[in-house]
Amino acid sequence: MLYYTFIVHAFEAGTIIAIVGGVIGYFVVLRRSAFAAHALSHIGFAGAAGAVVLNLFYPWVTPLYGLLAFTTGGAAAMAGLGKRASQRDMSIGITLAFMLGLGSLFITLYGIYGAAFSEEAYSILFGDIFGITTLNVVITLLAGMILLLLTSFIYRPLLFSSLDQEVAEAKGMPTLRLGLVFMLLLAVATSIAVQIIGVLLIFSLLVTPAAVAQQVTTRPSRAILVSVIVAVVATWLGIFISYYINFPASFFITSLSFGAYLIARYVYPKVRPSSILRGRAQESEETKEHTHESSKEIPAIPERTG
Repeated sequence: MLYYTFIVHAFEAGTIIAIVGGVIGYFVVLRRSAFAAHALSHIGFAGAAGAVVLNLFYPWVTPLYGLLAFTTGGAAAMAGLGKRASQRDMSIGITLAFMLGLGSLFITLYGIYGAAFSEEAYSILFGDIFGITTLNVVITLLAGMILLLLTSFIYRPLLFSSLDQEVAEAKGMPTLRLGLVFMLLLAVATSIAVQIIGVLLIFSLLVTPAAVAQQVTTRPSRAILVSVIVAVVATWLGIFISYYINFPASFFITSLSFGAYLIARYVYPKVRPSSILRGRAQESEETKEHTHESSKEIPAIPERTG
């Protein structure tokens, strides 16, 4: 199967997106930002649909450009709506509804000026991993490297603010700016993930592997590793099965991720030995100590005088 170029591109882009999704997704689950990720994917759908319409008149415009433009703009708006997710839910929901209507308008315009059915619009909704070009792989690789580099740069403060935002604010951490940076990272990760999994199934790479990891371990470094492994294995197996059975790869990727979550949620707690239970308790203590040490490294806000 690796004789075909489109299969190789699928594995290349799928691996990059799975790694990025596993890393970013851990913080999505930790910060309880699943609804924001869901909203960003639909905002990206409106942008990609608009790019499909523009492509009729400007061939150099691709759906990826629309995805990046709308998701980054939407992420910046969400981060500015409030410091906490509970303060943003209403505004995010209203914006989400508007963007879905806008996407519907763009699809209708495509039908008027283009064709009755848009293959690109369908791939936006459900993904088209076998339609990824060499240019898409290069863009995905560059975007993935930048995302991982920036995430590693802000890892410790982002982890601390995600575990206990109130204490982080008391310690003088720029939680609002951290939230903005994280939302922008999530926006780019969503844009590149839509290529293989689609808008409607984005949770299978950005949320489900991280949810599996949280069921298995509480230690952040191990949880991120498990999240990446689950995402990569699900993507590889999804592509492999789809090639031989000739059904959408996105279906198998989501099904495998969901199956892994069910095993981690209901089967793993029953079969793990007592030694693993003790190990999880020790991991929990190490996580608390790690958070406490991180808070010590951050200087407190000086008291005002006069």
